[in-house]
Amino acid sequence: MEAGGPRRRLVHLDLKGAPPRASYLAEVPGEAADGWVLPLLRALGGTGLLLEYEDTFPYAGPLEPLRAPHAYSTGEVRAMLNQAKAQGLEVVPLVQTFGHMEFVLKHKEFAHLREVKAFPNALNPHKEESQALVKAMVDQVMALHEDLKWFHIGCDEVYYLGEGEESKQWLQQGDHTLEKLCLSHIKAVASCVVSSYPTVTPIVWDDMLRGMSEETLAESGVPQLVQPMIWDYAADLDVESKVQLVEKYRRCGFSKVWFASAFKGATGVNQSLTLIGHHLKNHLQWLKVASSSPAEVLEGIALTGWQRYDHFSVLCELLPVGIPSLAVCLQALKNGGYSEKIKEDVEKLLGMPNLEIDTFMSTSLGTFPGSNILTLVTQVSFYLKSSVDELLERNRYVTGWFSPYHRKRRIVHPIMMHHFQPDAVSLLSKWNAVVQDLQAAMEQVFHKCTIEEWMEENVHPSLQKLQQVVDDLDKAIKAQN
Repeated sequence: MEAGGPRRRLVHLDLKGAPPRASYLAEVPGEAADGWVLPLLRALGGTGLLLEYEDTFPYAGPLEPLRAPHAYSTGEVRAMLNQAKAQGLEVVPLVQTFGHMEFVLKHKEFAHLREVKAFPNALNPHKEESQALVKAMVDQVMALHEDLKWFHIGCDEVYYLGEGEESKQWLQQGDHTLEKLCLSHIKAVASCVVSSYPTVTPIVWDDMLRGMSEETLAESGVPQLVQPMIWDYAADLDVESKVQLVEKYRRCGFSKVWFASAFKGATGVNQSLTLIGHHLKNHLQWLKVASSSPAEVLEGIALTGWQRYDHFSVLCELLPVGIPSLAVCLQALKNGGYSEKIKEDVEKLLGMPNLEIDTFMSTSLGTFPGSNILTLVTQVSFYLKSSVDELLERNRYVTGWFSPYHRKRRIVHPIMMHHFQPDAVSLLSKWNAVVQDLQAAMEQVFHKCTIEEWMEENVHPSLQKLQQVVDDLDKAIKAQN
């Protein structure tokens, strides 16, 4: 391990929301781009990628319904993998095989494989067809990847497990428990991966295993098959309890463990800006865990960058918005800490003259790919709602002489109008210009569906209110004349 930091540092790309165009990540033949992100990730200290494809993988045959309309083509996936390889970035694919299966189980073709009929989140572990589905997904993803050492099979947050009819019957027999049910499915999936791909080690999220007794884990045979990835995204992560958890996993027979931190997407389900300080603290805590654990136990760390909390939730911070945070966190891990010197290195790499760690305010435009998106998103997040609210709720001329009552009846006092009409019109044109710039910047990086979702979520509510007032004013003036 170098300078106390884990030597494998995987950057998690969560593609289940706002998946960047392939041409933003890598050089795609015949596609223009003004810079790619994978070389930047390498320069910042990343050594690999944890690619969570979800519905963006080009599934084919019976699995074709899983493909989102904006899914990558086979050629695009190859281009990204080739670029990763050229940069020396090791790729670890992630395919959910138990919980978080919404992107599969929401489809009528696969709904009969739900653990609980009404909920599309968890897979029914009792059906042979469930195993066949998982195997088909894994096989298709494996077929596009070469020389894999690891394959992440998910298995976190398996909510409502044991609440399906078949599980209830199974749990009534012999010494069956919920923990054994969980472990038997993980074991089945891991065994399937290992028997088809003997050189590949499965990784699982550790939250379903954490609370289990050492005896239960050891007897299950799971520790011989998988490596657990211990995740915690808190700024005040408890170092001592993590060190003890690592020791517990060691005693049960797990040969190696992974850690998982977060560089974005972990501080609010509809968060639009990343507070770097929170994520830096999380990484500094993980460094303490690493330095208090035996060096040979830690396989590596994945820096997660969640894009949605689950398949059905809204978008959190977009990838370009989180890049400064990712840069700071990667550099801290690589150097075993954070200092003024490292901050300067990050600023150079991103082309940002003054990086703010403890506030959201990042006014400076960087030179990294997509940095214009960060600048414009910052403007929108800080000032759009507040400037519109200021005008509509705190301007006495609007609240006093152009209230909802007046607007409905198209009554306006001609003198009062002059006090706020110019402000309303100029505010509207200012924001329309910013939003147009943002739209253009986002089109370089994202598909239409992402831009639409982000705008509807973060821009339209305020902009439409403002537009409506300007329209109502026009109508009232016309009615006066």
